[in-house]
Amino acid sequence: MYTRRAFSILRNFSTRDLHLGNLKFSQIFPGTSNVLKTLPLARLPQAQSTFINTLQIRGYAKSKDKKKEKGKKAGKVEINEAQLREVINFDGVNDHMQKAVQQMRDDFVKHLSLRSTSGAIESLRVHIDGAEHELQELAQISRKNPKTIVVNMIAFPQTIPDVLKAIANSGMNLNPQQDGTTIFIPIPKVTKEHRENLSKNAKTLFIKYRDLIRDIQNNTIKKLKKQSDISKDDIFAIQTQVTAIADKYIAEADKLLATKQKELIGES
Repeated sequence: MYTRRAFSILRNFSTRDLHLGNLKFSQIFPGTSNVLKTLPLARLPQAQSTFINTLQIRGYAKSKDKKKEKGKKAGKVEINEAQLREVINFDGVNDHMQKAVQQMRDDFVKHLSLRSTSGAIESLRVHIDGAEHELQELAQISRKNPKTIVVNMIAFPQTIPDVLKAIANSGMNLNPQQDGTTIFIPIPKVTKEHRENLSKNAKTLFIKYRDLIRDIQNNTIKKLKKQSDISKDDIFAIQTQVTAIADKYIAEADKLLATKQKELIGES
């Protein structure tokens, strides 16, 4: 394109102006043919200015276009519930995603408290032989004093190793001590390190439920694509809407995470 521009400029010069005594044209317009290698010195500034201005104008336009393209935001996806209900279990998908966010909220309350409470210990999940139980199903839980929680395991003493493991891995910075069939849980002081650990645990829980929501989204789309009576355009439209629904719940979970981490770290 720039070579054609150079030839256009040269058409303004007469043949007698081109001679060996003038400045080499190749230093200003590299890559042109050997026939048009020179320009008269008097006309050189005008040609040089025209050519450079052409380059600057085209370069600016490209850069501007790229900035526009980069700053362009995707439009908001409109959710057509009527369309979705015809081809997927819309209520089921929506409910499962909503429950994931609610479960994350509940886990934040139960397991990410700055002060360990007997209520958080009661709902602690214990894995025994492939099954999951809440600690309150296996033991009697009480508070001996403001600084100690007592867990009486006399009903299911065989589960004590599993209970000790669950307490230690609860993320509540607890160090249980066993005495026979009784487990004593000292309530730790609130330190900066403890706050930071709880904040990390909050992020871990968020990732867990974010991935769960994505799994619901992906499974729904997989089932959708197996339906042979739906056009490709409709599949694409529905897939986009399902993704938008998942994004909405993940954004809600992300806000909960930000609020919880702010609370745990102690920021105002």
